[in-house]
Amino acid sequence: MSDKIKNIVNTVMLLLIVVGFFAANLILPDGEISASERRALKQKPEASASGLLEKRFYADVEEYALDQFLLRDAFRGIKAFSAYNLLGLSDSNGIYLSQGHVFKTDFPLSEENIVRAANRFNLVCDTYFEDKSMSVYYSVIPDKNYFANGHLKYDYGRLLQIMDENVNGMAYTDLFGTLTVADYYRTDLHWKQESIALVAQKLLASMGKGGVIPTNYAPHTLEPFRGAYFGQAAIPLKPDILTYLTNGTIDGARAYYHAFSPQDGAVRIEMPVYDTDAFGGVDPYSLFLGGPKMIVELENPQNPGGGELYIFRDSFSSSLAPLMLEGYSKITLIDMRYIRYSLYEMFISFTPGSDILFLLNTQALNYSAMFQ
Repeated sequence: MSDKIKNIVNTVMLLLIVVGFFAANLILPDGEISASERRALKQKPEASASGLLEKRFYADVEEYALDQFLLRDAFRGIKAFSAYNLLGLSDSNGIYLSQGHVFKTDFPLSEENIVRAANRFNLVCDTYFEDKSMSVYYSVIPDKNYFANGHLKYDYGRLLQIMDENVNGMAYTDLFGTLTVADYYRTDLHWKQESIALVAQKLLASMGKGGVIPTNYAPHTLEPFRGAYFGQAAIPLKPDILTYLTNGTIDGARAYYHAFSPQDGAVRIEMPVYDTDAFGGVDPYSLFLGGPKMIVELENPQNPGGGELYIFRDSFSSSLAPLMLEGYSKITLIDMRYIRYSLYEMFISFTPGSDILFLLNTQALNYSAMFQ
């Protein structure tokens, strides 16, 4: 075969591949969810005469094309493999591997957001708790990056200093020395429930519940658990095992979440403490108290005189709250990312004399602009 014919054949094959990919992308239906990345995929933007003149439309088209590209996950894997193994890079799109764990860069520290978080804590206290004899505490959960070796991470000491300088009249409980990287999932940002009993005990002791030591847990395992970073890493990784704990108190607990219905207004809906059906969904960590919810209540009928605890929290407390339930008759969790502070009393009647705990992880504080 002559060089000329070889060139023609190669050109035709290349054109067939390009045309084939283009045709396949046009014909195949668009996906809605990326299971590996645990997020919604960009859908086709609607074209209009006015929209065609806006830059945002073309940016949407580009995002749509990237999200719906045929064999997208395979190409992501090739890119990540090349970055880690061929180019010797420490990360791929902000995801990096160290100590057998997957980490995600969260840098730099936003001092403005830390101050905003402290001020929001103060605002909530001034609005709701000033005249109710509440005992107010706060604590900070170190994100997994705190334990990373030799990678970009912010000054955690400075973060804690800013919080200390700006919160008003709240007792602080340090958790940084209670945890290690082994207490977190390898493929996720969250801590393991089976590793945080000491965290629960330390927080209970700081709020005068030192005599309450949750024990006699029965572990239950589900696998494979592919955490939030599993798909983002885009390379083959060994999944985690998710363990959830039960005992007599947790088994006897009742859980509810609050929602808003246009027809009925504020509604209170019962749910399981551990939603095992959610383990098979897009976010398996939603097994713990049903995942993202603006307000969740846990009731402990076995301790009717234990008082109440209100936790202003993020997703980390979903697995922690059941372990603290022995110390209280009721725990209410309020996620500041999903409900405006001015609407709390639409769903909650704060009981005088209760305990208040502001408990968020460092990444949530560093992005406190999310707080409603």
